[in-house]
Amino acid sequence: MNTKVKVLDSNNLDKDILAEVGQVIKDKGLVAFPTETVYGLGANALEEEAVIKIFLAKGRPQDNPLIVHIADLNEIEPLVKNIPEVAKKLMEKFWPGPMTLILEKTSLIPAVTSAGLESIGIRMPKSIIARAIIKAAGVPIAAPSANISGRPSPTDIERCVEDLNGKIEYIVGGEVSEVGLESTIIDCTVIPPCVLRPGGITLEMLKEIDEDIYIDEAIMKKPEKNFKPKAPGMKYRHYAPKAPVKIVNGELQKTVAKINEMVQNYRDEGKKVGIMATDETKEKYEDVMVISLGSRDNLNSIGKNLFETLRTFDDNDVDVILSEAFEEKGFGIAIMNRLKKSAGFNIIDA
Repeated sequence: MNTKVKVLDSNNLDKDILAEVGQVIKDKGLVAFPTETVYGLGANALEEEAVIKIFLAKGRPQDNPLIVHIADLNEIEPLVKNIPEVAKKLMEKFWPGPMTLILEKTSLIPAVTSAGLESIGIRMPKSIIARAIIKAAGVPIAAPSANISGRPSPTDIERCVEDLNGKIEYIVGGEVSEVGLESTIIDCTVIPPCVLRPGGITLEMLKEIDEDIYIDEAIMKKPEKNFKPKAPGMKYRHYAPKAPVKIVNGELQKTVAKINEMVQNYRDEGKKVGIMATDETKEKYEDVMVISLGSRDNLNSIGKNLFETLRTFDDNDVDVILSEAFEEKGFGIAIMNRLKKSAGFNIIDA
C-alpha cells in the first residue's frame, strides 16, 4: 500500500488535505493523526469493515476495545443510551481534553469497535487537527494509538511513519503530542465512577467533580490471564520497547546506587545498557547511555518524554533499559502505570 504523508498546521488548516483525509475515512480507510495525548490510528467507528482494518494494521488483539472520538458534544447522543449526571459534569469540565468516558452504547456502534462489550469509551480531543479531521469525515472516529500493538505509543509523525508506512492509506502530521500519555479513562456505567486508566486528568482533578471517584486497583497490578478488559490498555503488555525494561524503586540515592551496580553487572556480561534518569540524577551515571525524562519537579515533562525515550533506546540497540521509579501520586500514577506495563511489572527494590 502506498501511504500518503502530509503535515497540517493547526493555526492554518489546509482544507484540501482535510477533505482528502475525510474522504479516506468515509471510504473505510485508515488515517493516523495527531492528538494531544498520542497519535491515533483512525477509522469510521460505525463501519465494522473499517474498524477491523485497525486491528489488522496494528496487530491488535480483538478483545481490546477502541475509543470513539467525536468533534462536538452533540455528536455523542446517537452513540450512547444515556449520559449520567456525573458524566455531563465531567464533559463540561474536561472536554475537549485527554479524558475518555465509558458509557452504555447504542446499536449504532458495532460490536467490533467495543470488543463485544455493551459499553464504549468516548472522547473529544483537545487537538484542533484531530477535531478538524473528525468534522471532515462527518462520522465518529475509532482510534487507538498509531503504533504496532505493544510498542511505545507515538507522539510525533516520524514514529507513525516508522510503524505504519505501507500499512495504511494516510498519515497526517502536526504538533508533537502535548500530554504524551493516553487519555484518562473513567467508567461512568458504575456508581461511583471508576478510573480504568490514569492519564493527564488526574484523580485529584476528577474528585473536584465527584469525591467518590476512585481508581480501579487492578490497573496497577499484572492482569490475570482470562481478564476481560473494559478499557484499552488494561490486559496486554503495552508500551514495550524491544529491550527489556526494569524499574528500580526506592529512595533516590539508593536507586542510583542500585542502578550503577546493575550497570556494572550487565557490562561484565557484555550488554549495552540504557538508563531512564531525571535532571536530578543524570550526572550520577557514568560511561553509559543516559536519557533524562525531565525534572522530578515537572511530571508533565516526564510523561511527555516517556514513550519517545523508550523508542530512542530502541534506535540505539540497547540490550536492557533501567528506569528510576516515580511517586504514585497525581500524574505520577499515570507515568508508573505505563512504566510498569512497559516493564511487564519487572520491579526491583533498591
